[in-house]
Amino acid sequence: MGDTGGLRERKKQQMYERLSDTAVRLFLEKDYEQVTVADIAAAVDISKPTLFRYFPAKEDLVLHQLADHAGEAGRVVAGRPAGRSPLDALLHHFLAGLDRRDPVTGLNDETGVLAFHRLLYGTPSLVARLHTFMERDEAALADAVGKETGGGVRARLAAGQIVAVQRVLAQENWRRITAGRDADGLHPEAVATARSAFAQLKAGLPDLARDRTETR
Repeated sequence: MGDTGGLRERKKQQMYERLSDTAVRLFLEKDYEQVTVADIAAAVDISKPTLFRYFPAKEDLVLHQLADHAGEAGRVVAGRPAGRSPLDALLHHFLAGLDRRDPVTGLNDETGVLAFHRLLYGTPSLVARLHTFMERDEAALADAVGKETGGGVRARLAAGQIVAVQRVLAQENWRRITAGRDADGLHPEAVATARSAFAQLKAGLPDLARDRTETR
């Protein structure tokens, strides 16, 4: 017999992508508030109840575009190589994102990416949902840095600071892009700003600025 379970999962993931892509397209063509869940379901030729089995809330259709980055900071810290501190690992990862113009860093001037960011940051209900998304990221990161910080509130506070810095860096890059800067021209400045921001984090979170060999 074939891998029916794997095929079923692939089809499920394809439907997630199709629904999210269709929803974002409709939101950009019209207006987020003007497009209903029924409109999206009809565009994909499924029922509303079926759509809600994939996405419990309308906002989740948009946030799914960020699904690949869910829990990313925690994974970066947990999977960092020996000899690299948690903050150095996160800085290295963010700088690599800037180099490849990853939309999540805000340093991307492609028309479609800018339109998506205007939708995301310009819609109050999506901003509120984004905060929930980030809270989950903070929780995953807090688990990953628990050994260095002693866990508990200290880990949560550290994770909150790190996620906030990454968010501010991305939003500042996006703000400058929308003000007329191009991504390539802004890149050196974005790198310098990121390095400066992480230097501040290191000063305030010394436990996370030490590498594994120093914390053994």
